[in-house]
Amino acid sequence: MNKTIRRASVFSLLLVLALLCRATWVQFYEGRALADNKENRRKAIEQYAYPLGDIIVAGEAITGSERTEHSDLAYKRTYRDGALYAPVTGYSSHVYGANLLEGVYQDVLDGTAVELRSPLDTMTGKRGEPGDVVTTIDPDVQRAAFEGLGDKKGAAIALEPATGRVLGMVSTPSYDPSRISGSGSSDARAWAGLNEKAEKGAEADEPLVNRAIRKPLAPGSTFKLVVAAAALENGLYDSVDERTKSPSPYTLPDSSTVLENLIRTAPCEDASLRTALQYSCNNVFAKAAVDLGQDKVRAMAEKFGFNDAELDVPVRAYESVYPKDMDRPSTALTGIGQFEVTATPLQVAMVTAAIENDGELVTPNLVSRVTDADGNVLEDVDPVSERVLSESTARQLRSAMETVVEDGTGSNARISGAKVGGKTGTAQRGVNNSETPYVWFTSYAQDPDSGKQVAVAVLIEQSDAARSEVSGNGQAAPIAKAMMEAALR
Repeated sequence: MNKTIRRASVFSLLLVLALLCRATWVQFYEGRALADNKENRRKAIEQYAYPLGDIIVAGEAITGSERTEHSDLAYKRTYRDGALYAPVTGYSSHVYGANLLEGVYQDVLDGTAVELRSPLDTMTGKRGEPGDVVTTIDPDVQRAAFEGLGDKKGAAIALEPATGRVLGMVSTPSYDPSRISGSGSSDARAWAGLNEKAEKGAEADEPLVNRAIRKPLAPGSTFKLVVAAAALENGLYDSVDERTKSPSPYTLPDSSTVLENLIRTAPCEDASLRTALQYSCNNVFAKAAVDLGQDKVRAMAEKFGFNDAELDVPVRAYESVYPKDMDRPSTALTGIGQFEVTATPLQVAMVTAAIENDGELVTPNLVSRVTDADGNVLEDVDPVSERVLSESTARQLRSAMETVVEDGTGSNARISGAKVGGKTGTAQRGVNNSETPYVWFTSYAQDPDSGKQVAVAVLIEQSDAARSEVSGNGQAAPIAKAMMEAALR
């Protein structure tokens, strides 16, 4: 073979090898990237070629699938009581993707999860039979929260303290995910309407936002429970009945700003923690935060879950924040849940659940198990707990919270025959408190006979009530009561 032919042969061989390498790269790497690209229509066609698996509440599916017409996407998602359960399910849409449980478990619900495939299916790329997601939601608690909030802008959540099970999770105003699940013009109009409201800024309804876990706001006086816990755990006070040295009104340190109490006739001067919780005395908790120092308050808050940017329930919850690097006046304001302290209703409920559960905080979870099409368990969620308070501190805080309900600002949460403890909260908004404040109520209830327990948090972000009538006891406590009654049945 002459030299020219040999070189041409080698060059041709190299070209063939290059083509083979490129084909392999495209098929196994770029092919997968293209398949996973959200803009790839084939992926959506495959995903909706068959009915999806379901999300289950109390043994019944609250989702479904229906055959489409005049579309290459054979099925679309349907929802039973869509607005009621939207903060739990989220949406699964031909056009807009999926979120919340629909998004977290998308591969299980559409049958593409590895656990659902046989070895042969894995080799051929065939999808398995879709699985189901079984939630912890109690439909009675869910409906009590939804009906209680009504047309108010707000959120409510209920936890089972000993297990972390989320019994109810509502955010209002809500929406029906069925209206945006398809790819037609009506779905596009519905989507535009939902997002048009979100462009209005602070006054937006934001129906697509799950306020229960994804909109941290100033927690107001509900944060006083965290400060009280820090005061007891760090030995600032030996008991909830020890008198404090708290002038009323209280002048913020290094400042001329005077902090008043909402109930001006309340016995807040040098009040004990019990009395201070009973009447929601600002002076006691602002001074306690300063006396403890921001580091000790922050450490207590973080034990309860503040400053955790990776809390999954299993949907990712937004971080509740206790700030850093403050001066003393700002630290005082954090003691009453103001300045830059923020919390979701989930976080506030976690504080109350830990107090009710003898100081053990169980990580909240919205899902009890994930199953395949035959009901075999693919994932079983076990409670994960951590001690955040001593039993003595938890017991004392419960006693003080029960005083709040029996003889203080939380009287609307009383339930005959049950032990109920609570805390109201009002958080200022706007310059010089010029806007209608947020109102909160958090509480727990226990049935002495059955042993059933529940912890709840309710937030009213905005309502039509006159400013003078806005209060945690007046607006939020009745909703909490209804939820607790439903949970104890």
